[in-house]
Amino acid sequence: MAIETGTKRAIYAADPAQSRGRRAAEPPSPTRNAFRRDCDRIIHSAAFRRLAHKTQVFVYHEGDHYRTRLTHTLEVAQIARSLARALGLDEDLAEALALAHDLGHPPFGHAGERALDEALSGHGGFDHNAQGLRIVTDLERRYAAFDGLNLTWETLEGLVKHNGPLTDRAGAGVGRYREHGVAAAILAYNKIQDLDLWSQPNAEAQVAALSDDIAYDAHDIDDGLRADLFTLDDIATVPIVGSIMHGIGAQETSLESARRVHEIVRYLITRMIEDVIAETGRRAAALKLKSAADVRNAAGSLVAFSSAMQKADAAIKGFLYPRMYRHERVMHVMGDAERVVRELFAHYAKTPGDLPAEWREGIGAADEGARARRIADYIAGMTDRYALIEHARYFAGTPELR
Repeated sequence: MAIETGTKRAIYAADPAQSRGRRAAEPPSPTRNAFRRDCDRIIHSAAFRRLAHKTQVFVYHEGDHYRTRLTHTLEVAQIARSLARALGLDEDLAEALALAHDLGHPPFGHAGERALDEALSGHGGFDHNAQGLRIVTDLERRYAAFDGLNLTWETLEGLVKHNGPLTDRAGAGVGRYREHGVAAAILAYNKIQDLDLWSQPNAEAQVAALSDDIAYDAHDIDDGLRADLFTLDDIATVPIVGSIMHGIGAQETSLESARRVHEIVRYLITRMIEDVIAETGRRAAALKLKSAADVRNAAGSLVAFSSAMQKADAAIKGFLYPRMYRHERVMHVMGDAERVVRELFAHYAKTPGDLPAEWREGIGAADEGARARRIADYIAGMTDRYALIEHARYFAGTPELR
């Protein structure tokens, strides 16, 4: 399927000229629309820069060829722009949501998140999605007139709901929030600026979410092969990858391994993008959408894989989970990383005077929950490298994480 560069704007695309605005009123930019301005603010934030030294799957010094949070984010943004362009959606909003989607991750990825969630178990836990919202609405301190980045309502809505509604209309948690409820930080901000937690996210947020899935599938295959966690023969057992490999093999019988892997990744991304475009077109026609509000009020997602591609996506994840994310080598490193974060939190809780001056401010007067949250905010903002440096300042035997 050829993707046309001049696709007509969809009637249900988000319109920056019709944005619900920002929490703090600002004059419009003379050179950028509201969503482009959001992209630029995210790119220039401290939290975005730190993604360069935060773990995707491998810690930063495993090698320069593996993905970091930053390279993954840029790959998601590229896919999101391609999809948004093909679907006639707003490219700037899709890009802003892709750029911001991982801002809330602490050092060492899910290992760091587990440690912080455990440390905050009595104070609402730690959720990287909620942390991302706190970063862009409060923790970034760059502007004279407001805390955070003062992003548009549509960007905040998409950031919080990129995986779907968080509550029903009565406010009860749904999906992954059914058992433990919505994170307190999200509920607190929602009282300030209602993000319609019960509705579907805008179409551009749905594009960013699918782009994240596509990037994970394709590029974790690449990184896993590069790290020798599995082989080409192993991954060929996954039907969609096997069929791609068969097609490449029939055309390029003498292709060396590195080029063959790149071709697999390239064809997989293309197939997934083309599937999303076709399935979204079918759903849009069936729903007879007339506005962006219709997307939010729909019973289910607009932007999605077909049922066949959903099964292929599940098969890829089912292959990668035990062979990559739960591989003995990766689990050993992540276990050590979890200990680093856990011990750092315990140290700062016991000795808050070791926090930097700007993080110590007011901590003595804060209650236990507020102190714990402030310590978690500081640690969550660390890069992998800085967390290890700080750990070595206070503890003997800091792990090398290799």
